[in-house]
Amino acid sequence: MNSVDRICEKFVVQNTLDHGSAKAGPVVGMIMAAHPELRKEAKSVKETVVEKINLISSLTITEIQQIAQEKYPELLKEDKPEVELGEGTDFIRAIINEDMKTNKYNGRVHTRFPPEPNGYLHIGHAKSILLNYRIAVEYNGKFNWRFDDTNPTTEDVEYVKAQIEDAKWLGVDWEDRLLYASDYFDQFYEYAVQLVEKGKAYVDDLSVDEIREYRGTITEPGKESPFRNRTIEENLDLFDRMKNGEFSDGSKVLRAKIDMASPNLLMRDPLIYRILHKKHHNTGDKWCIYPMYDWAHGLEDSIEGITHSICTMEFEIHRQLYDWFLEQLDDETGNPIFKPQQIEFARSNFTYTVLGKRNIIRLVKEGYVNGWDDPRMPTIVGILRRGITADAIRKFYKEIGVSKREAIIDQSIFDNCVREDLDERCSRVMSVLRPLKVVITNYPKDEFEEITILNHPRNKEMGTRKIKFSKILYIEQEDFMEDPPEDYFRLTLGKEVRLKYAYIIKCEKVLRDDETGEITEIHCSYDSETKGDSSVVERKIEGTIHWISAIDAIKAEVRLSDRLFIKENPMELEEGEDFTDYLNPHSLEIVNAYVEPFLQDADIGSRYQFERLGYFCIDIVDSSKDNLVFNRIITLRDSWVKR
Repeated sequence: MNSVDRICEKFVVQNTLDHGSAKAGPVVGMIMAAHPELRKEAKSVKETVVEKINLISSLTITEIQQIAQEKYPELLKEDKPEVELGEGTDFIRAIINEDMKTNKYNGRVHTRFPPEPNGYLHIGHAKSILLNYRIAVEYNGKFNWRFDDTNPTTEDVEYVKAQIEDAKWLGVDWEDRLLYASDYFDQFYEYAVQLVEKGKAYVDDLSVDEIREYRGTITEPGKESPFRNRTIEENLDLFDRMKNGEFSDGSKVLRAKIDMASPNLLMRDPLIYRILHKKHHNTGDKWCIYPMYDWAHGLEDSIEGITHSICTMEFEIHRQLYDWFLEQLDDETGNPIFKPQQIEFARSNFTYTVLGKRNIIRLVKEGYVNGWDDPRMPTIVGILRRGITADAIRKFYKEIGVSKREAIIDQSIFDNCVREDLDERCSRVMSVLRPLKVVITNYPKDEFEEITILNHPRNKEMGTRKIKFSKILYIEQEDFMEDPPEDYFRLTLGKEVRLKYAYIIKCEKVLRDDETGEITEIHCSYDSETKGDSSVVERKIEGTIHWISAIDAIKAEVRLSDRLFIKENPMELEEGEDFTDYLNPHSLEIVNAYVEPFLQDADIGSRYQFERLGYFCIDIVDSSKDNLVFNRIITLRDSWVKR
């Protein structure tokens, strides 16, 4: 491998580790910035980069990390922070600690989370929400919830309401600071006029496609628009007329006048305003021009007095423009406007999951799932409906911390955090998902007995309950086999097994359906001297299974949700593939089960451990007293480890 090949491979690996996948443009830009001597070979460098991307993208994340470990170990090291880290302190808090020492913001810490109301929030958003909120709380500061509602074509009041409810469920409190970027539209406009008056913005008549063509590439500078040198007076007049609705959509834009040769493409005269005759959910028909995200982002932070604008790594390249806009503007006294500090951290991606907003929208719109709140979805509403607690999410993100290195988190790490949370809070109950009828032949026909059992094996404060034992019971179909393997320790013909909390039984007879040959019921005898799990018996019983009495069991629909995708990274695609090709066809199974009778009166949303089966939640949408519906939150063990 020659030196150029090695350089290209290294930067492709780095870009993949940082962002989950590599793209040719950013990689070439990184190479040119680090190795300006290669600019004359830009075309061949780009070709080599594309080859390396095709090769690296065919590997798993583990294989890519192995390449980095063997060839480029420096890529696996965290960037050293600009300030010293104290014990247990991440790089963001280290920066804030330094700011507090120097009194940079007069001892203030003020953070925010600025969602766009164009979809439902997901588990990835929760990381940023909780990080920003926790930091504000830790430093006795303030936290704003601000909707970045600058694009009326994609926004909806439905999303506004849903995101507010999601945030409240996560435990976030913004006090009286529920804000909207659209409330600042007048101020945004005045700042834009100020930029025009300083000769730093102009009205451009180029089309969107022409602007893109004029922008240039990573290796080639852009060229100036023929409208770039309009006079300040002409630009002010045209911008005012844009605001007043004289021009059609897309016919004109307002652009910043920065540098068409900048190595950062975002600095090549970025758009500030576009014409859009569209009603806004908050401002109605007042505006027909709307600010672009990069223009609005920093201004929102400045107006609100945000000290630390904490966002994910994809905005790192935007920071130069964020700072430039703020540095050009003055307040009403002629002094520079307040300038927050943007800090970037790595977002969290998960195996067997897609988090991109466009991809999630496709899953919903194309009918792959049953709405935004489908329990298989990574949306906050889906997670809530599935039965995962906000405590589990908060604990998970606190434990994994923050860094600048993006990584795909193994889903099992999150799942284990969920299990730990549920194990402590959930009462145990008996349920049989796929019932097989058991007749206890030597038990009296019309009798039953009550057995008192603990609701939680370690927490006696959760109390006890009574379950009934009777002549007819149900067990799981998989807990009986006629011809079992050697390591099968459950019920089989002629052998014994213990019924949990009850007796030892022995299978003596199997009944089948005459037409299908399927087993319909089994006949067993019980040993009346073996009651209770701790009873002393002379013979060794290796297996214990759960059961439920037919005398009072009630029916319930149980939805067995599983991972939505069968591929570790569904976005790791070959040419011609789509992430939906890797949807798990068995991600949802619905069974008609039997559960304990007291659950009929349990609260909607209540969570339980079905013994030996997993954790389940009474569905908050479809369940009722007369039609119980449970969602499986998670299995007791990670069954995907063996796959």
